[in-house]
Amino acid sequence: VQLQASGGGLVQAGGSLRLSCAASGRTSSSYDMGWFRQAPGKERLFVAAIRRSDSHTWYARSVKGRFTISRDSARNTVTLQMNSLTPEDSAVYYCAATSTTWAMSLYENPGSFNYWGQGTQVTVSS
Repeated sequence: VQLQASGGGLVQAGGSLRLSCAASGRTSSSYDMGWFRQAPGKERLFVAAIRRSDSHTWYARSVKGRFTISRDSARNTVTLQMNSLTPEDSAVYYCAATSTTWAMSLYENPGSFNYWGQGTQVTVSS
């Protein structure tokens, strides 16, 4: 599967952005999907994941209640709605897919995913 992330940009603190991850090659519903982010000089961190079997979701503590991951099977996309953004949310955001179903907490490990998109930049100004 090939993944294409889009929707990043510059937004003021308190604002919202909606990221999309389009899958090609195979339908995104064939995979468990996730979002990660990486700030300059820092490691890649888990943001959110959604399981294909039941659409169960899992979030990093830092984004829970502000971000929502969802799946649009008709459009073969996975979206990340980001609200109440803060400068600490600034990073390159990557979508990822895995053909293996894990216990939800294991999706926090980037090694659990075997397909990655190219990333989209999110910058939140104060």
